This record gives sequence, structure tokens and C-alpha cells, in this order.
Amino acid sequence: MAIITISRQVAALGDEIATTVAQRMNYAFIGRQAIEQKLIDLGFSADKLKKYDERKPGFFASLTKDRDEYLDYLQTAVLEAAAQQNCILIGRGSFAILEDLPNLLSLRFVAKDDIRRKRLMEEFSWDEKRATQRITESDTNRLGFHKSFFNLSNEDPSHYHLVMNTGLFDVDSATETIVHFCNQFITPEKEEAGKKKLDELLKGQHLVNILVFEHKLSISFLKAVVTDKKVILQGVADSMAVVEKAVAVSSSIMEGYIVESAISVVQDFKSYP
Repeated sequence: MAIITISRQVAALGDEIATTVAQRMNYAFIGRQAIEQKLIDLGFSADKLKKYDERKPGFFASLTKDRDEYLDYLQTAVLEAAAQQNCILIGRGSFAILEDLPNLLSLRFVAKDDIRRKRLMEEFSWDEKRATQRITESDTNRLGFHKSFFNLSNEDPSHYHLVMNTGLFDVDSATETIVHFCNQFITPEKEEAGKKKLDELLKGQHLVNILVFEHKLSISFLKAVVTDKKVILQGVADSMAVVEKAVAVSSSIMEGYIVESAISVVQDFKSYP
């Protein structure tokens, strides 16, 4: 019926609720390890992954091609996982990557700091100072991650269909609410439209990967927007020759589609080293 994305604060029961909802609805649960393994299978090295995965990149890490490469692979991994339909994806900016899907249900779980601190202290036998440090570190990293890769705040409630305070909801009551909401909100029409949109997003992402990884075209922030029978290429390049090649290659790959360029050409623009 739906694709559900989960954004959560640390110790806000996001993983526990996601697992329970998946079991209740018989949905595939796609957690951290599954996405990490998919990124590695696609070709992103495990060593590089440590610098970017759901954390704020360091200054130099944010200014390298590895950053754009990670985002390309991450979007591919999330889109291909979502293609399963009837699945739950947790973290990794999945709510932002999939936000245009009509059959998306985007959820966020939060709780007051004192409640999260108590949960961490009980689960790991930590003292108050260590639990507080973990909360601060996690919140800062996740905020920085989403700002760096998606230019948004994961704490902004307008990005979600539903934000739940797990200081007030336990796992069972949250699960009941989500299952009921999903059954009411996701209609057959939204599901069908979602499948079509996801297919377009996948085609666009696969085209980007071919242009960047196979043809080595130096176009920063490259995006291919696919709608009906048209493809619009977006990004920044330093020469018109690169743009023309991108259009030519795209046209040969996307047979039956009209390919247009909205790529900005900046003569002195240099991509990250």
C-alpha cells in the first residue's frame, strides 16, 4: 500500500516502532545495515562511508567529489529499496529523497531530552553526562547531515505527515495510530501514482549514474528530472562541450524521450578535487 519513511531522534523509539509496524503490516523493514550494504554493493567504499553516513561531513570531506558520489549512491540505494513497495525505510534522508511520492507516509519520532537521557542511561548503564553527550552528538550530526546533503532541517515538522512524541506514545499505541493512519491515507490511486513517480525517479537517477560514473562527465550537482516523455538535465558545468555530450549520451540512452538541458555553464567553475 505505502512506502513509509522514519526520521527519529536518538532514544525516541524510532527503530522499535518501525520494526513493530513492519511486522504488523507485513512490510519489508529496510534499516541502517541494509542501506549501508547496498551503498557498498553499488561501489561506495566502506572507508569513505564512515565520513558521510548520517553524520555532518567535516570541512574538507564536504568539499570533495566523494560527497557528491555518496549522495548519488545513497539516492540510488534508497530509490531501489523503495521500489519494493510496502516497505519501511529508516534514516539516511529517505524522507527527503522520496518526498515527491504520492504514496509516501513520512513519520518522525521525538521525545523530550530528559526522557531520551533516561532511556539511554537505562539501556547502556551510562551516567547522565555520557547520555547527554550522546544526545547532543547525535542531534548535531543528523542536523548537519540533512543540511549538507539536502539543504533542509530534519527537525522541521513541515517535512512529515506525522510527528509523534514518544514520551506520550509507547510502541504499541504508536503502532496502532500509524497502521490506522496509513490505511486511511494511502488510497489505491495514490499507490498507482506513487509507482509511476518512483519509476521516473529511478530512471533519472540511473541516468545520472551513467553520465557521472561511466562517462566521467564533470557536471556538479547533476540531476535528471524525468516526467512523462521528457528528461531535463540540471547541474553546473564549466563548458558547453560537456553539456552537449551529456545531452547526446542521454538521448541515446533514453530512447523515445526528449532530452533538454537546464545545466548552468560557468566558465571558471571547477568541480571539487
